Amino acid sequence: MKRIFWAAQAVAFYGLTLGAALMPAVFLERCGATVGFAICRLLAARRMIALDNINRALPFLERHPLWAPCCGDVQELVQGTFDNMGRSLIEVCRLYHDVGEEVVANVVMRGSEHFEAARDKGKGVICLSGHCGNWELMALALSRFHGDGAVIARRQKNPYLNRMIERMRMHYKSRVIYKRGALRAMLTVLKQGHFVGLLADQAASPEDGVLIDVMGRKAWASKAPVQIARKSGAALVPVFIHREGERHVITFLPEHQFGLDLSEEGIREEIQALSRYLEDFVAAHPTQWYWVHRRWKRAGEAA
Repeated sequence: MKRIFWAAQAVAFYGLTLGAALMPAVFLERCGATVGFAICRLLAARRMIALDNINRALPFLERHPLWAPCCGDVQELVQGTFDNMGRSLIEVCRLYHDVGEEVVANVVMRGSEHFEAARDKGKGVICLSGHCGNWELMALALSRFHGDGAVIARRQKNPYLNRMIERMRMHYKSRVIYKRGALRAMLTVLKQGHFVGLLADQAASPEDGVLIDVMGRKAWASKAPVQIARKSGAALVPVFIHREGERHVITFLPEHQFGLDLSEEGIREEIQALSRYLEDFVAAHPTQWYWVHRRWKRAGEAA
C-alpha cells in the first residue's frame, strides 16, 4: 500500500511540475508570486514561525551595517519570503523538466577568483552556504560552471520522488551526497580536489552542535564545517545566492582563515565566525532567507 501511495505521489508531483515548466516565460514571475502567496496562506503554521523569527531578529538586523530594509513592515517581509519560495519553486520545476536553461544562463558569478584560488591549493573546497535565494539553483550552477563537486542533501522518504529529483540534479552534473553516512564520501570528494556544497544554517542537536549567537539569540549550530575542514585540510569559501531583478547572483567571499585553537571553545569560536557570514547575507537580503525554519529551537530565549 505504501508503494502505491508513493507512486501516486510521484505521478502527482510530475504532473504539477510539468504544468509549471510548460508555462510561457512571460508569466513565470507572476505565477511564482501567486504560488508564494498561496503557500503563505495555506501553511499558516510556517507563516507564524516566519513572523515570530523575523520579529525577534529585527532588533539585531536593524542595527547591522548591511541592513537593507525592503518592506514596509514585518508582514510584507514575511510575504516577500514566501514570494521568493514560490518563484524558486517554479524555477526548479523548469529545471527539472529541462526547459529552464535560461534560468541557469542568467546566473551571474561574482568573486569567482576566491573559489579558484582556494581550489588551486589542491585539497578541495568546502562551499559553505545556507538556505538563501534559490539554493537548489546555486547547487546546479556551481556544478555547471565550476566543475566536479557534490552537494549534501537529505534523502526523500519517497524513493520514486527521490529518483526524480536525482535525475534533475544529474542532468546538470550535480552529484548528491546524502546526509546519512556522508562524512566518508565528503572526504573522498575533497581529497580529489573537488568542491563540497554544505548548507549549515539549520538548528543542530545539542549532541552534535555548539551554542552560538545567531542574530541576537542563542542557537545550536553544527560543528561539521569546522571538523571537515580540519580533517581534510580543505579550504572553506562562503558562497551565497540572491536575486537581482530577473537574474540570480552567486557571490563567493574570500576563503575563511581558521585559527589554531583546536579546543572545544576554539571550535565554538570558529562556528560563531562562520555564522557572521549568514548574518551579513540576511541583513542585506532579508526576504531571501528561509525564515520558516525553527532555527532557534532547543536553545532557550534570547541572549
